[in-house]
This record gives sequence, structure tokens and C-alpha cells, in this order.
Amino acid sequence: MTASSVEQLRKDGNELFKCGDYEGALTAYTQALGLGATPQDQAILHRNRAACHLKLEDYEKAETEATKAIEKDGGDIKALYRRSQALEKLGRLDQAVLDLQRCVSLEPKNKVFQEALRNIAGQIQEKASQNLVVLAREDAGAEKIFRSNGVQLLQRLLDTGEPDLMLAALRTLVGICSEHQSRTVATLSVLGTRRVVSMLGVENQAVSLAACHLLQVMFDALKEGVKKGFRGKEGAIIVDPARELKVLISNLLELLTEVGVSGQGRDNALTLLIKVVPRKSPKDPNNSLTLWVIDQGLKKILEVGGSVQDPPGELTVTANSRMSASILLSKLFDDLKCDAERENFHRLCENYIKSWFEGHGLAGKLRAIQTVSCLLQGPCDAGNRALELNGVMESVIALCASEQEEEQLVAVETLIHAAGKAKRASFITANGVSLLKDLYKRSEKDSIRIRALVGLCKLGSAGGTDFSMKQFAEGSTLKLAKQCRKWLCNDQMDVGTRRWAVEGLAYLTFDADVKEEFVEDAAALKALFQLSKSEERSVLFAVASALVNCTNSYDYEEPDPKMVELAKYAKQHVPEQHPKDKPSFVRARVKKLLAAGVVSAMTCMVKTESPVLTSSCRELLSRVFLALVEEVEDRGTVVAQGGGKALLPLALEGTDVGQTKAAQALAKLTITSNPEMTFPGERIYEVVRPLVSLLHLNCSGLQNFEALMALTNLAGISERLRQKILKEKAVPMIEGYMFEEHEMLRRAATECMCNLAMSKEVQDLFEATGNDRLKLLVLYSGEDDELLRRAAAGGLAMLTSMRPSLCSRIPQVTTHWLEILQALLLSPSQELQHRGAVVVLNMVEASREIASTLMESEVLEILSVLAKDEETPVTRAATACLGKAVEYGLIKPSQDGR
Repeated sequence: MTASSVEQLRKDGNELFKCGDYEGALTAYTQALGLGATPQDQAILHRNRAACHLKLEDYEKAETEATKAIEKDGGDIKALYRRSQALEKLGRLDQAVLDLQRCVSLEPKNKVFQEALRNIAGQIQEKASQNLVVLAREDAGAEKIFRSNGVQLLQRLLDTGEPDLMLAALRTLVGICSEHQSRTVATLSVLGTRRVVSMLGVENQAVSLAACHLLQVMFDALKEGVKKGFRGKEGAIIVDPARELKVLISNLLELLTEVGVSGQGRDNALTLLIKVVPRKSPKDPNNSLTLWVIDQGLKKILEVGGSVQDPPGELTVTANSRMSASILLSKLFDDLKCDAERENFHRLCENYIKSWFEGHGLAGKLRAIQTVSCLLQGPCDAGNRALELNGVMESVIALCASEQEEEQLVAVETLIHAAGKAKRASFITANGVSLLKDLYKRSEKDSIRIRALVGLCKLGSAGGTDFSMKQFAEGSTLKLAKQCRKWLCNDQMDVGTRRWAVEGLAYLTFDADVKEEFVEDAAALKALFQLSKSEERSVLFAVASALVNCTNSYDYEEPDPKMVELAKYAKQHVPEQHPKDKPSFVRARVKKLLAAGVVSAMTCMVKTESPVLTSSCRELLSRVFLALVEEVEDRGTVVAQGGGKALLPLALEGTDVGQTKAAQALAKLTITSNPEMTFPGERIYEVVRPLVSLLHLNCSGLQNFEALMALTNLAGISERLRQKILKEKAVPMIEGYMFEEHEMLRRAATECMCNLAMSKEVQDLFEATGNDRLKLLVLYSGEDDELLRRAAAGGLAMLTSMRPSLCSRIPQVTTHWLEILQALLLSPSQELQHRGAVVVLNMVEASREIASTLMESEVLEILSVLAKDEETPVTRAATACLGKAVEYGLIKPSQDGR
């Protein structure tokens, strides 16, 4: 064939390639190669084949063809570029970059090559940084990075300002500092404490959150160092961690009032302070860190709390900033131990408020009142005292009538928060109701009307659930609630304003008529749940409160009829329950909430990484979950919508009451559903601790019973779960309930112990001398309660199978042992018969002496009768017993009934 044929096929291939027929083009180039093309033509054809394979996404072949082209012509720049493209797709970036560098050296001004080289270099850097993140997750990897000047390298990544690289660097630093105080101190020394804290304030939310996580890890490492002394994990003496801790906190406090810091960064700083400053437990006597923060930074926290969202020249804050400041102030105040410390807190707050209230004109008064509002939402004692300051309350009332919306908003919100406090409610009921009604009716601004309405709602709900203590005329609360629902559903209004509608409903839903109308309003429920998932985190408590009211999951005790009569005789007030708060109405409301998707909304609320999800808020959610799983038929819905997963963190963190309620809800789910499906993977092991906590004596009998039932289910699943139950020291508590007078508790504990008996450690307990564990099982096998007998006999059958040595001890524990075994064998229940037959078989097989005693009793006759029945597990066990007796020579073959 001639060179013209090769040339023609190449041209044909080029035309097919332009038309998008890459397979056809590939065929044409392949044919041309087979026609004896020159080396130069071969290089062109191979690189063209590489282009086809790139289009067909066959990158291995593309690389092979490009390599063949380069072997023919080392300066073929197109082949080099195509090979780099193939290598990049194959993830071999280090090789791809070499080809691109060669391309750039051949054509230095080619912008395509320059851009491709920059992209690959960035990818290599990103991949390397991600590899560092993975490596740093293991302590050995973190140590290797640290000793190889890794912190300096990570500093350079932080300096790039590229969000992805900064994130990788911060995540790697988390691995380096995690649980290692000396590496933490060294890292702070290299990067600079100020620099690390300043990363909280960047605009990029992901970077700010990553910096927040790093600082949390650093705080944990330093706090551990304070507990253990000045030694690192490896024993090296290091800088005083308490001093480093204060330097970090001091920088966080400085960040709170810095201009230019993002609102998200300010919120993250407040979140860190909430987590790391107050004591974890009141049992810890040292609250010096709290006292130091109050002295050094209380004014800065109050400055954030007194800020208005996004006005020119003010600090940048988010919708959640003031609430976070209130929570921090509340945590600090609660951490104080004596009146002198509290008095100092009050003095500092009052001095700050007075400094703004006096001598700064109207703007200063507004800031002072906003600060009072912040205190009323946090440490309300401090807020109430601030309201008593000369002129403050009068200014609040006066500004409610202002024509400026911003001034009205601040004043009305303060009035509302004051109305929620018992000390001020009576004053505002007398003086503020007419003002709030006037604002509600006459204001042209919805933002003012909705806040005035909430104030009326608060005052109108002062009687709580007491039907006889209505503050307003009949039907007024329903009208207020209807308006709240209307605003709630108005998605044209901003989220911050709609939040107030939820606040109103949180109060109004004390009224059962309001509850009934609310759960019937599908649009309002949908709007409520959507709002709970929004960025407006301060709405969570109000949403949870409304749900608690609708499900009646607050604490309520039926009054003693005798005490009611006595109170009536003494002309004392007797609380009355609304007819629509009876159980049948509550159950119907629960079903409507479930159908509306309440579980999905609550699951999102639990996942919230915000200080607004306080322990009190967690408790409210736990109460609602417990109400939702009360009916067995509703539990599948709760599990399907993620309720099981959401309950775990609620059961492990929060108030004691909240944790107990969540643990009880977990117990109910574990009893009636498959635990392996409800809590998949490793999550099932997290359920054990909350369940064991319900065994404590301070829990109710029902909670004890449900915990035992749930643990019984878990103990029957796997040895690993049984080991987890043992590790949580549940066995002594379970044994305690085996002695309970209440038959259901006694039975549940025995069933649980029967399943735990599959573990070697529990068998050792029964085998140990000097205890009555075995005796109790034998005696319970003869009780009247059939379910208790079944549990005890099952445990006995299990133990005598696993530990034959126990068989010889059964005759020693009670003189009634033979009667008990005979009663089991003669039971009309096949399950009890089978358990009894297995115990007898185990005893016969364990010892000729025991077998002889059994064969000399009525047991022989009973076994002979059982062995003649139809083929069942009982028959097989009885036959095996007789066979063993024949083997021992205790009976003759003819005596076994065969």
C-alpha cells in the first residue's frame, strides 16, 4: 500500500473524529497503522488513537497509545498532553505533572498547558493534604506528622487562604492535638494562639466550624492537662496548661467584640465558651475559671447580648447570637457557688447597663434595654434586678409607643421577656395588658403586632393547664392562637418574625381547645416543622414547648380525691383538668402529629450543633418522644422516621429527668421492635448504658420493668452485647430485682438473667461458692407464676448444660428439689416439661450418683411415660435420660418402656 493510502485513512479518521464517531475514527487509524506507515506517521496515528480513547473514557488505553507516540517522537507535545490527561484521570497525578512540565518547557507561553499544570498542582496539594488528614486520625500517624515539622507545613496551607486546603490543615491539626497536651501546646506556639482563634472569624462557615472543632480539641487536651499536672502523654514536662487555657479563653473573649469578625464566628466563640468554661459537674469544687471569665469578659459577653442584628457600625451578629450570649450568661451564673459571687455578677451587670443607660442618649438607652432583655432570657435573677434600676421599666413602657420600629421592637421584646418572670408578671398584667392590646390592634407593622400578641399569650397562659384559671374571656385564647397560626404559615414574613408566632403558640397550647385546633391545622404543623429545621435556632425551645403541651408530656399528677374534698371544704382553689386533656384526646393528637411528620422534625432538632439546644430543650424533646412511643402500634412509625437514632444522644446528655425519659423511650422501642433494625451497626451497643441507668432505685417500677425487658432482648442477641451489659455493671442490679416482691419485676429480672447466663462470667458467678444464686433459680422453678417458672427453669437448663458441676449442687440447695423437678416434668405446659427434662438429663449425664437418686424416685416413672409419647423434644430428652440410666446399670433395658 502507498503512503497516500495511509494519509487518506488518517484524513478519514480525522473527519469521523470531528463528527463524534470515535469508534469509527479509531478503526481508520488502526487500519492506517497496519499499512506500513513511517515512524512520523505512526506517532501521529498513535496520538490520534489516544485522543479517541480519551473521548471513549478508556484512560488505560489512552495512556498506552500516547506512550507509543512519545516513543516514536519524544518531542510530540500533543502526545505528552494527552498522556497527562489520561494519567490525571487514572489518579497518577505525580506522573501527569511531569508530562505537563515537559509541555510547558516546550511551549512556555501556552496558556492551556499553564492552566492544566496549575490545576494538577492544586490537586496534588489537595490530595496530599487529605492524606495528612487520614494519617493524623491515628496517634502514630499524628506523631509522625508532628515530628516531621508537619505543623509548619500546615501553617503554609492555612496561609494559602484556599478554603479546601485550610479545611484539610485544620482537620489534620485536630488529629495532632487530640488528647495530647504537649503537641497542643507546641502547635499553639508555632501557629500562635491569636492566629488559631482568629480563624473562627472568617466568612467561610465550613472553615469557621473546623476551627471551632480544633479549638474544642485543644481545650479538651489542656483541661486534661490541668487535671493530671504538667505532664504530656509521653511524660515530658510541659508549659503550665492552666496558663495556656486562660490565654486561649482570653483570645476568645477578645474575638467577641472585634469588628470584622463574622456573625458565625462570634456564635462559634460563644459556643466554645459555653462548653469549656463552666464546671461539668457541681461536685467539682473549682469554679475559678468561671470567676476569671466573669471578671475579664462579662462586659464583652453583655456587649454581644446588647447588640442589634446588622445595623451599620455595630458588631456583626446572627439571629442566634443574642440567645447564645444569654445561654452563656446563664451557665456562668449557675456555676457560681455563693451569694458573694452572685452579688459580684449582679454588680457588674448593673454597672454595665447603667453606663449605657445614662449619658448616651436614646441609643444608649436602647442598648441598655436590649442587654436587660438578654439577661431576662438567661440568668433571669440578674434581669429582674436590672429591671428594678431607676428609669429602666419606665423607658421600656415609653419606647413601646415609639414611632421607630427598631425602638419598638427592642422595648416590646423586653416587656415580653419580663412578663414571663413571676416577679414581674403581676405588675405587667396590671399595667401592660392594655398597652399590648393597643399595640396589637393599632400597629401597622406585623413585626410589632406579633410581638405584642406573644406578650398577651404569655399573660393569658398564666394559669397553665388549670382549666379554672383563665386569664382572658372565653374564646380569646382561640382567637390569639388563630392569628399566631396565620402568621406562622405566612412564608412571606421573615423567619425571625415568624419565630414569635411559635413563641405565642408555646404559651397558648396550655389550653386544650388550642391544642385540638392546632393539630388539625396541617399547614400550621408543616410550617412549624419547617421552621424548626431553619437557621433560626432560637425557635427550638418554643417548638419543643408547644409539642410537649400538645402531647401532654409535662408532669401531671392526679389529685387525691380526699385532698380535693378537703380543699373545697377549706374554700381553697382546686386545679381542674380540661375535658379535652383526657387520655383519649391526647392519643388522637399524638397520632395526628405522627402523621404530620413530627419525628423527622425532632430528629433534625436533636442534630443541631448549637448552644440553643440546651439541657432543658433536650428534656422537652425527650418528653415528647416518650409520649410518641407510648402506644405499641406507633413505635414502628417513630423508628422508620429516625426516632431511635435521635433518642440516643438525648439519653446520654442533658438533665437527669430528660435522660431518664429518653432512656425509657429507648426501652419501649427495644422491647417491641427488632433492636438490630432499630439501632443498626454499632449504635445498638450505645443503647445499653441508658437502659442500665433505668435500673437505679430512683427510677419508677415501670421504668425498672421496661429496662429489664429491653436488656433481656439485647442479651439474647450476641455475646458482645452481653459483655457490654456486664461492663456497665448491670448484673448486681438485675440480681436485686430477682428478689423483688412485685411479680412482674421478679419475672423480668429472672428472664434477663437467663439470657445473660450464656456468658462465661455469669456462669462463674453461679458456680462460685457461698451464694444463693442457684438456690433462687431452683426455688423459682417451683413457683405458681408460670412465666417466672419458665424463665427460672430455662436458666437452670442453660447453666446445667454449660456447667455440669452445678448439677451435683442442686440437691444441696433445697430439700424440695425433687418435687420441683417432678412438677416441671408433669406440667401441662410443653415448654416447662422440656426445660425440666433437659435439667434432669443434664443431672443424669453429670453423675451416676445423682442419676441413681433420680431413678429411685417417681422421676423414673414420669420419664417412662414421657418417653412413650409422640416424637417431641420432651420425648427425646426423656428417652436420653433412660438410656443413660441403662448405661449406668441403674435400670434394665426392658424398664425403659421399649
